[in-house]
Amino acid sequence: MKNILNKKTIIILIALLLPAFLYAQIDDPGAIDPDSNAPIDGGLSLLIAGGVGYGVKRLKAKQKKKNQEI
Repeated sequence: MKNILNKKTIIILIALLLPAFLYAQIDDPGAIDPDSNAPIDGGLSLLIAGGVGYGVKRLKAKQKKKNQEI
């Protein structure tokens, strides 16, 4: 029982202390513009555009199939 308690304690301590070692990189003082940031969407706009394009394709295919049945 004591062995299990020790393992749980070690795991909890690692989980609590690990974020302290995972800081982001510091800014490069030689950078051209330190205030320039990466875009927030991270490609989300491309995924939305792809979804819209796929939806349009499906609608056209459905209309084409409907017109062929008539």
